[in-house]
Amino acid sequence: MSLSFIPLGVGDAFSALHYSSCLAVEAEGQVLLIDCPHPIRKMMREASESSGVHLDVERVSAVALTHLHADHASGLESLAYFSFFVLQRKMELLAHPSVTRRLWEGHLAAGMECLIEQHGAGPNDKHFEDYFTHTPLHLERAVKHGPFEIECRFTYHHVPTTAFRIRAGGRCLGYSADTAFDEGLISWLSEADLVIHETNYGVHTPYEKLAALPEATRAKMRLIHYPDQFDGSGSVIEPLAQGRRYTV
Repeated sequence: MSLSFIPLGVGDAFSALHYSSCLAVEAEGQVLLIDCPHPIRKMMREASESSGVHLDVERVSAVALTHLHADHASGLESLAYFSFFVLQRKMELLAHPSVTRRLWEGHLAAGMECLIEQHGAGPNDKHFEDYFTHTPLHLERAVKHGPFEIECRFTYHHVPTTAFRIRAGGRCLGYSADTAFDEGLISWLSEADLVIHETNYGVHTPYEKLAALPEATRAKMRLIHYPDQFDGSGSVIEPLAQGRRYTV
């Protein structure tokens, strides 16, 4: 009944050292992806080798999507195609309607709306519902998916973005997603047993703001989405290691 996770990537959009930030969260044998950058199967394979936990598309029961920036959503096309062609099933997507509103027309349709399914035939029109099922997340209540219960809250970011609290096995994992520093969000996340918080430059959360938080808050916080120049060895908050398995 434990809740665990493996960071498939820990870097930001510009990283030359790490994959883009993404988590594989596991409970009761089910794997929930938090975001889905490209190349998602390669990320899972390398994390499998480093962690000793088998990860591949057939183990992914759903993707919980925080927002549509490419470093968080660019792997959805390949994940859905693999599921459609190889596994012959739809991929479930968990996201707030504000996040999914432009997902098809603004992100996926150009590469997925026409599909030749038989040699010599013409392309068939395809739609979001041919590849995905969508379970909307709500601000007012938790949404259940298998052993997981997921709550969401908007963050301060360029596009609609949600943070998550994910519960399973009597434990709770908090995930900030991309956000500027927000004391209210940190308070909301701090109800979790472990909090994964981003840190970066620009309209993101400065490390110095997190380092100034009370010791009890920092003690159950881990860092993700950090730039290549980030000095993890000197950080007062532990940065996550790509490909390592953690238990909440």
